[in-house]
Amino acid sequence: QVRLVESGGGLVQAGGSLRLSCAASQRTFNSYAMGWFRQAPGKERDFVAAINWRGSSTYYADSVKGRFTISRGNAKNTVYLQMNSLKTEDTAVYYCAADQVMGNRDYDYDYWGQGTQVTVSS
Repeated sequence: QVRLVESGGGLVQAGGSLRLSCAASQRTFNSYAMGWFRQAPGKERDFVAAINWRGSSTYYADSVKGRFTISRGNAKNTVYLQMNSLKTEDTAVYYCAADQVMGNRDYDYDYWGQGTQVTVSS
């Protein structure tokens, strides 16, 4: 069982930046691929970014490519999502997820955090 806890959400103006963190409970964190997803009110949960266990491969949704960066610090059991040039349409609850294999669909992941709210104002 992997427990994930997100942090770093908040309110930011359009054009600003935020960095989300996701801390994992398990010592074997560095054997898991990690993903970030988001869900806006009234919408389905969408893929944002993913990173493989080694940190050598990343994958982004087209909507965030060039603005968001996913990274991981295996020594700290943490994955990060650096979000720059934020837009109002980035407003959502952001979730991190973990599984053995990197994927871009929510059913690819067995373990989920509770989410952190990101609100981008105009």
